[in-house]
Amino acid sequence: MSVIQTTPLNAFHRRHGGRMVDFAGWDMPVQYKSILDEHKAVRTRAGLFDVSHMGEADVKGPEALKFLQHLVSNDCSKLFPGRILYTVMCYPSGGVVDDLLVYMRGPDDYFLCINAGNIAKDIAWMQEQAKGFTCIVTDRSADYGQLAIQGPKAIEIVQTLTKSALAGIKYYHFADGEVAGVKCIISRTGYTGEDGVELYCAAGGTERLAEAVLAAGVPLGLELTGLGARDSLRLEAGFPLYGHEITDQINPIAAGLGWVVKFDKGPFIGSDALKADKEKGPAKKIVFFKTGDRRIVRAGSVVLNAAGNEVGQVVSGTLSPVLNEAIGSALIEAKTAQEQLAVDIRGTKLNLQLVKPPFVSLKKS
Repeated sequence: MSVIQTTPLNAFHRRHGGRMVDFAGWDMPVQYKSILDEHKAVRTRAGLFDVSHMGEADVKGPEALKFLQHLVSNDCSKLFPGRILYTVMCYPSGGVVDDLLVYMRGPDDYFLCINAGNIAKDIAWMQEQAKGFTCIVTDRSADYGQLAIQGPKAIEIVQTLTKSALAGIKYYHFADGEVAGVKCIISRTGYTGEDGVELYCAAGGTERLAEAVLAAGVPLGLELTGLGARDSLRLEAGFPLYGHEITDQINPIAAGLGWVVKFDKGPFIGSDALKADKEKGPAKKIVFFKTGDRRIVRAGSVVLNAAGNEVGQVVSGTLSPVLNEAIGSALIEAKTAQEQLAVDIRGTKLNLQLVKPPFVSLKKS
């Protein structure tokens, strides 16, 4: 049995009342007071998330860009120092190894953020694929802590702790700076759909940084926020989660992420399979839905067509605190996307209303 891992904020979470759970092998807070209250705080004020469980890697060397162009689906040649790119890396089959962020620090110097549950797999995959390229992939996951401060007041809160002009860091850009006296990579991407920043720092400085952000934020309504609200927030925004909307069996074309697949940049791992799938159209596709009912449609629920035949399966489901109704996503037979679909919840048939996300109005600077 593997030992559960902890972030640098484990004692911080327990001190502040976090309810801890095993998440992908990590001891993480699912909530502090209430998932509902934490969700609403992020949508109206601000929330502080511990995302130190996420993985980080350096890719450095004369052929770092050439390697990344081979490894991932998006076009890394469009990057410049201070710019961030969202992308996926695929198997030759087109299935997804992981989705990730690529940060360009300078020529031949890139920084990657990968998913917590995939760290070992991703690092091994990248290091294997890097053979034959003049570059080195280094696992830096244990070196970093990471906080995410999200919500309409997030920038206002963090700005009180830094001399860096946060408004000057655009969406999907980053800069080096100090926050509360802690050296950080200050990033603006986000996984909630709201405005905000991510702060990467040395693992040893994470708790000091978190306490400073909490102290500065509480007067403006900031709440400590756990994994429960993180999931409902990302689903309202329509963002994919690895293992749900994207997997080794659900490729980016089927997942509606064709915009991160750039065939014109040249071949990359999985490009032939993805091109064929795009040309003929995927047999299955991810759709998002709401129900008009508060009963949550759980992942694994069967999706039925009007004739009562199984045509898919729910892959994510939650209650939207903003809409006050159940929302979710499902992998369905693509040909049925224009039909009336439904799920059976303990003997009650609920029709699915397919929606193009986001489910709620989102504002980012």
